[in-house]
Amino acid sequence: MLPLRTAVIGTGHLGRIHARLAAEAPHIDLVAIVDVNQEARERVAEETGCRAVADYREVLCEIEAAIVATPTVYHHQVVKDLLSAGVHVLVEKPITTTVEEADELVDLAKQKGLKLQVGHVERFNPGLECVAADLTDIRYIQGIRASGFTFRSTDIGVVMDLMIHDIDVVLSLVKSRVVHVDAFGVAVMGDNEDIAQAQLRFASGAVAQLTASRVNYQGARSMQVFSATGFTDIDFAGRGATTVRPTEDLLTRQFDLASLTTEQVDHYREHLFEELLVKEQHEPPQTNAIAEEHRDFAEAIRTGREVRVTGSAGRNALAVAEQVLESIDKHQWDGSPLGRRGAQLTPTVPLRKAG
Repeated sequence: MLPLRTAVIGTGHLGRIHARLAAEAPHIDLVAIVDVNQEARERVAEETGCRAVADYREVLCEIEAAIVATPTVYHHQVVKDLLSAGVHVLVEKPITTTVEEADELVDLAKQKGLKLQVGHVERFNPGLECVAADLTDIRYIQGIRASGFTFRSTDIGVVMDLMIHDIDVVLSLVKSRVVHVDAFGVAVMGDNEDIAQAQLRFASGAVAQLTASRVNYQGARSMQVFSATGFTDIDFAGRGATTVRPTEDLLTRQFDLASLTTEQVDHYREHLFEELLVKEQHEPPQTNAIAEEHRDFAEAIRTGREVRVTGSAGRNALAVAEQVLESIDKHQWDGSPLGRRGAQLTPTVPLRKAG
């Protein structure tokens, strides 16, 4: 497979990571680093051994694909220009600032026959990958994503910065329409929310409870999934997972707890997670999720298959995130400088089919 002639647009924190990994990838030929900041683009270009360019339009005729890691407010125009020029795009999350902008890009990519991938990188996390196929008939999900304040992405709040990762993962697992959102948020460091909680209810009956904070003194990235047949704990930070599967006797209510002898109680107390609730630790091969994201993007372009995180998937995550923000903003705490209280809201933006 020939290397994909690619430019990285944007040299912030994520842009530099994308550039370094793209320069090392055998399936990518990094043509240029693009940024309006001369010092930033030249530094990253020197680090990666390619040329620095101030305007992405200068290289449109030289590239097949682009990785867009600019501030979100520029995503729509930059990606639109790239797609219009026949360039495949991997754009960082969130895909755009509004659902309407995202719809325009999804439609344009479809019209042009181009790949539009969104950088929801947790989809490539080994901890999720090793169990995702087995997570069916989901009833309840609890997710937490917390970090200290990084002083980056201050133009958006924690919903678009962190929670949107978990929203995308939940949508990919539940595969059902969101019918109700109830959310709460608090602004601490500035005008945008830094702590948020959201409850999502799905047409299937599933419920997801998500918590995100970027002013936490302790980091956390995990998700617990309860299904009709078991429990799964996904450790995004540790990139592994744990599953607990009830035995057939428990699932079919054939296990008679009341009839156990004292000896049996003592035995099961010692062997509960071996014989009744069978626990399995999953330790998948450790891969770099962003590098895997690049590989998926390049292979999809060369083979014609679909990317893992489509433009429509990014658009759907954004639509739900917007509903969370609307719920947070609906009511304010009277007399409090520290944020807002969410209210119940029924989403009106439908999900979009993959593509």
